[in-house]
Amino acid sequence: MDPLKEMFNRAYYAKLAEAVHSVYQPFPVKVFLTEVCEPLASLSLNERMRHTSVVLQKHLPSHYPKSIGILSEVIPRMPVGYTNLLFPDYVSQFGTHDFKTSLKALHYFTRFGSSEFAIRTFLKMDFDRTIQEMYRWSEDENEHVRRLSSEGSRPRLPWSFKLDEVIHNPTRTQPILENLKQDESLYVRKSVANHLNDFSKDSPEFVVKLVKRWDTEHPHTAWIVKHGCRSLFKQGDQKSFAVFNYTKDVQVTIGHFSITPKAVAIGDALSFDFELISNKKSSQKLMVDYRIHYVKKNGSLSPKVFKLKEVDLPAGKSIHISKKQRFQDFTTRKHTAGKHKLEILVNGEVVKSVQFQVRN
Repeated sequence: MDPLKEMFNRAYYAKLAEAVHSVYQPFPVKVFLTEVCEPLASLSLNERMRHTSVVLQKHLPSHYPKSIGILSEVIPRMPVGYTNLLFPDYVSQFGTHDFKTSLKALHYFTRFGSSEFAIRTFLKMDFDRTIQEMYRWSEDENEHVRRLSSEGSRPRLPWSFKLDEVIHNPTRTQPILENLKQDESLYVRKSVANHLNDFSKDSPEFVVKLVKRWDTEHPHTAWIVKHGCRSLFKQGDQKSFAVFNYTKDVQVTIGHFSITPKAVAIGDALSFDFELISNKKSSQKLMVDYRIHYVKKNGSLSPKVFKLKEVDLPAGKSIHISKKQRFQDFTTRKHTAGKHKLEILVNGEVVKSVQFQVRN
């Protein structure tokens, strides 16, 4: 499979050049293709996008609003996808002097390819003015625009710089989340949940206090809160469990636990199963997870929590749970031979711990 950077290839640039030329006749198609394609082999994905913005700007009108007008006609003619982040990138590079034109352009461009990275340039330049506009976007009829209001203002957006203004004071984006906490669009709700999850890394008390005030009886809000608190759940944060009324004083026993094989080869799978038995005289609302402590090359352990099951376990009853976990190498995770640990978690508490070997 070609690297992602190959999305910006000669075929793409030929389509882009033709689209620009159809809107703006003076655009030099051949010259643009030569200049934009010449250094591609040495450029990464985002370097290619930035290089394209620079070459485009060279051959578009120097009057910024006019160039934005041209690009606004071009973007609907291009395939929807990552490559359309080029248009917001152009705005972030050449439009910081014209706030009104640029914010209007990002509002429009995000419908074809997210403006989430570009808007952060304006948040960094003038946070107050930009966040006020983004608050208005949170009430927009278009789900892509509403999603931008949350995603673009996330304190820890991946592939972008942190927004210290929001990290140090999460109330700065709270009004946006308040507007979106019951949003009908799953696309928007995912962003709001990720925004909350970002908050939980720096201000867990703020997150718990915030979501306690939200109506988790509403299915959309409940979905956001549950996914937004995922890191807190994995850390065993009891206050976040209380938001959903998970049982505080858990009384369970693990029975008939088995794990096979005792030594799993890299590339194979580990299987485990057990009975979760209630020792309580009343029903228990339980979140059952498991945590694997992976051995790193330096011999230290790196824990990772995985979901198993959510269950309302009646008094004195039991439930059978089984799982298969592959130990296959990926680019994002390489396994190391050695002694690993598996833990069964119930509402964030360890109720069973066993060791097993991983071998080459």
